[in-house]
Amino acid sequence: MARGRLRIHLGAAPGVGKTYAMLQEGQRLRGQGADVVIGLVEPHGRRLTAALSEGLETVPRHTLVHRGTAFTEMDLDAVLARRPQVALVDELAHTNVPGSRNTKRWQDVDELLDAGIDVVTTLNIQHLESLNDVVRQITGVTQHETLPDEVARRADQIELVDLLPETLRRRLVHGDVYPQDRVEGALTHYFRLGNLTALRELALLWLADRVEEGLQRYRAEHGITAPWETRERIMVGLTGGPEGETLIRRAARITTRTPGSELLALHVVPGNGLAQPNRLGVLARQRALVESLGGSYHQTVGEDVPEALLRFAEDENVTQIVLGASRRGRFSLLLRAGVGQRTIHRSGPIDVHIVTHEQAAKGPSLRLPRPARGTGPARLWSALAGAAVLLPLLTLVLIALRDRMGLPGALVSYMLAVVLTALVGGVLPALVTAVAAGLLADYYFTQPLHSLDVVHTIDVVALAVFLAAAWLVGTASGAAARRTGQARRATSEARVLSRLAAAMMRGQDLPTLLEQVRENFSLTSVSLLEHGPGPGPVREPGPVREPEHAREPRWYVVASTGERPPERPHQGDVEVPIGDRLALAAYGHGLSGDDQRILSACATQIGIAHTHGALTRHAAETDTLAAAERTRASLLLTASHDLRAPLRSAEDALVRLRDLRPTGPSREASRLLAAARSAVRRAAQLVTDLDDLSRLHAGALDLYLRPVDLDEALTAALDDLGTSGRTIALHLPEQLPYVIADAALLTRVLTALGADALRHSTPDTPPTLTAGARPERLTVRITDGTTSEPNGSRADTLPLRLSRDLTEAMGGTLDHTTGTRAFAVTLTFPTSTHRAGR
Repeated sequence: MARGRLRIHLGAAPGVGKTYAMLQEGQRLRGQGADVVIGLVEPHGRRLTAALSEGLETVPRHTLVHRGTAFTEMDLDAVLARRPQVALVDELAHTNVPGSRNTKRWQDVDELLDAGIDVVTTLNIQHLESLNDVVRQITGVTQHETLPDEVARRADQIELVDLLPETLRRRLVHGDVYPQDRVEGALTHYFRLGNLTALRELALLWLADRVEEGLQRYRAEHGITAPWETRERIMVGLTGGPEGETLIRRAARITTRTPGSELLALHVVPGNGLAQPNRLGVLARQRALVESLGGSYHQTVGEDVPEALLRFAEDENVTQIVLGASRRGRFSLLLRAGVGQRTIHRSGPIDVHIVTHEQAAKGPSLRLPRPARGTGPARLWSALAGAAVLLPLLTLVLIALRDRMGLPGALVSYMLAVVLTALVGGVLPALVTAVAAGLLADYYFTQPLHSLDVVHTIDVVALAVFLAAAWLVGTASGAAARRTGQARRATSEARVLSRLAAAMMRGQDLPTLLEQVRENFSLTSVSLLEHGPGPGPVREPGPVREPEHAREPRWYVVASTGERPPERPHQGDVEVPIGDRLALAAYGHGLSGDDQRILSACATQIGIAHTHGALTRHAAETDTLAAAERTRASLLLTASHDLRAPLRSAEDALVRLRDLRPTGPSREASRLLAAARSAVRRAAQLVTDLDDLSRLHAGALDLYLRPVDLDEALTAALDDLGTSGRTIALHLPEQLPYVIADAALLTRVLTALGADALRHSTPDTPPTLTAGARPERLTVRITDGTTSEPNGSRADTLPLRLSRDLTEAMGGTLDHTTGTRAFAVTLTFPTSTHRAGR
């Protein structure tokens, strides 16, 4: 029986419409004549979702009792017995009630698929196992219901149900996602704007990766190696030379001009897998540059550089390659084409850009053979000196045995000397030894003796064969010796790096890691240093010059080990820079190039450990601050909800108290009751302000920006202020432009600032409101005519803070000025092209 097809509706968060989309798909399939049933749907009280399930057959659930409570789950046996064509099953990551046949709902879905039933289901991105820790870092909530990624990867179709975070929050405020009693908590916790944006990005990226996997799988199944330009991928080839930064910036400009493109950088390491030590620092800087420009850095191993470049390009579907012009001279290029030309000849449909630079064609025209990598100058000269001693001694012995051994025996003996020289010094000494041995054999063992002339043809052939064989054997022996040394060195490097990595995995602290480095390289002491800004100049009277060291960066010892560790990088015998701010300094003997390279790798790992520790501490501090902020917001919401009812009760009680006496209260009692009611109303307004402020910071306050007549907003604000017998002096021009604002929020701001000004002004100095138009701006200035309070407390009042936040949310600004005679607040809003008359 053919396995059923699985279709997943994927969402970034609850409420984006996954269940609604699943039911729409069910209705569409039913309209096409398919046999569709609802295995399980969770409408969560949403009317539109429940209405969309009408007309679809629903398989009744079965009830399970767990710890005295009845729960309902999908009746898997009933759905299997019904055998529909399509089953709708909600919440794929759901954990079944204990006592069910399967632990997870996705296991129930697997059984339906095995039975040949197509399944349409829903899934939130936070339930994927691989993203669980990422979601916890973003939202602060641990998801206990998770789904193995492989289950989602096996789906035949994944459809993203997307919704803007702002739209989702509006749905939440309107009660379309959760009941009203859960809205406030959700807005300030899980459904914050930043959380929803991050979750949406996770969903989009995860789905994009699945699309990329499907494309690569299709290309592999159909044997397609030519790049498909679904999106441009620009790769820059780096050699570790000084021209690398020029190439990276050129490739980045190509990437910037091509929307949706991707930048990659590749460095091809020689076939032995060891980068040249003198290029490690250059490559590290170029890698940092690539990553700062949004690209990714890669390394691969290959003897043939063009082949390695194109192999990587085919694997990564690269469409363009950027290479630098050859640094070799013209004569060298005549003997062999450069990497760029060879890459162009083999690139096929991949475009290759050759970028010129300052180092182009400045290299040597002809390169002499170099000693084998890993032999070093000491071994080279040792091998040549050994050959200079061995060949004369061997010749004397062979001359004494010339009558018995003849030319063949001499050539075989000389071959042994060539092999020994190759094992010690590599290919170049072996070639020199082979030529010298051939000349000695010709001079002492061919007729005529003591002459370089050769009479017999067979002797000529023997000498030629000897030279060819000596060349090949010397080359092979030198290569074998080189590989052996590389393997031994690589084993040692791997052992050092693996020990350091294991210590980092065990969570060892920095001093322990530095102690391990000190022991591995037999150093006296080691310090990890970090530099900050240098101290300022020392101001002293008189013509005293500032010492040079006062202008140097200030270095701090992050961690150290050993006796008297260095406190500055240049103080140590060994200095290894780590990025821009860190350095490793050590006292001890000098290190070879290979040891220096290994130490650089160790230093990089230690730098990563230090950075990771700093990030972990920062994350912990951020989590603490976030938890404190969530607690504060929760307490604020709770307090505002709890205070509303008592304040309403207090105001009602004051009204009833005023009406208790038939003849009415006395004048003094009326004044006191009015003052009490005013205080209660002010307290209620403060609670409302706190609630609105928290909603504004949570991003849950809806804005409708449009052209607004300031006169209408002022009229509404004055109506809200009521008839208290107090006046506000208005100074408005005949014509004012419309302002771009939210009418309700603008009225709220003017009301709050007007009430604050009335509260602080005296009857003989009423507050004033002045409006004026500037180019593309309208300013409103409210002055209460009183001196400011000490310590700037007027600037920290809740009405002023709420007004500032509301004004900035509408795109305006609010500034306050404190003078000797008045406290003034100035509002500035952008204007519209419409004008209003008074």
